[in-house]
Amino acid sequence: MSVLQKFEQRLEALVSGAFARAFRSAVQPVEIAAALQRECDNNTQILSRQRRMVPNDFHVELSQPDMDRLSPYDSALVKELTGQLQEHAEKQSYVFAGPVTIAFDTADDLTIGRFRVRSQAHASVVSNATITQVRRARAFLDVNGTRHPLQPPGLVVGRGTEADLRINDPGVSRRHVEFTVNEAGGRVTITVQDLGSTNGMLVDGHRITSAGLQDGSEVRIGRTTMTVRVEEDDADV
Repeated sequence: MSVLQKFEQRLEALVSGAFARAFRSAVQPVEIAAALQRECDNNTQILSRQRRMVPNDFHVELSQPDMDRLSPYDSALVKELTGQLQEHAEKQSYVFAGPVTIAFDTADDLTIGRFRVRSQAHASVVSNATITQVRRARAFLDVNGTRHPLQPPGLVVGRGTEADLRINDPGVSRRHVEFTVNEAGGRVTITVQDLGSTNGMLVDGHRITSAGLQDGSEVRIGRTTMTVRVEEDDADV
């Protein structure tokens, strides 16, 4: 019995056939499961001969009628789809960039029975910052939907445990870049320096080894983009 057949049986047992009846003439859950598998298969990044990284953030776009049919069962379906996708990844020696998330969105250009899947790799991010540091900071790094304070003297970003901000991205070195932060006269000055990383960095799309940054600057390392955010001080307004 295939993984998809097992998935279909688990789902039918979970909702006692109600889900299957609701989707009889619309999008079938097993079709979504197969599409998620293909999304992984088609978007692999080779880490080694036996390990490949795949996306971990998935958005399934549906028509409004299909979304309405899905709503009563979306939590159960997400749980089953996640388990099925993890099982597929294990068999294929895939590695997810971070925790697997699956969300359903409405798309006005789709008709009943049609859907599409969009995906991206979102590496998990861990910071050493305390709650007090977060509250006091005037500058931050936005990384994969999380916010991390930039305070003097700065911080090191990398994949290793010695980094202040750790990003689980195979394209990121153990100590990849260092942000230097200075505050004087009510102003925040931020620079970034590559620490001799394997893959280098891009600052606003340009491959360089060091640069001054401002609000909105983007620093890309591996497959992860970090956006600088600087909040104005009341005295400057």
